[in-house]
Amino acid sequence: MHTFYQFMMSYRGKKKPDDESRLADWMFYDTDFPKHSHSYDEVSDYLESFSPFTNALYVFDEMWQLYLDKESS
Repeated sequence: MHTFYQFMMSYRGKKKPDDESRLADWMFYDTDFPKHSHSYDEVSDYLESFSPFTNALYVFDEMWQLYLDKESS
């Protein structure tokens, strides 16, 4: 099973950044991000404390659902 961080890395580096790629890029450069976590609560708590932009938690919730969908298929 991949971590959420590994899942998000496929969204990095878009030429025209969107919220998903902005979150992925921020996660990549944040050395304290819980990169090995499979826990929604751990990642969510981290983002609540260090949110990189206004709607990052909303984007995270959407991406977490996509992550779960991909991991269950």
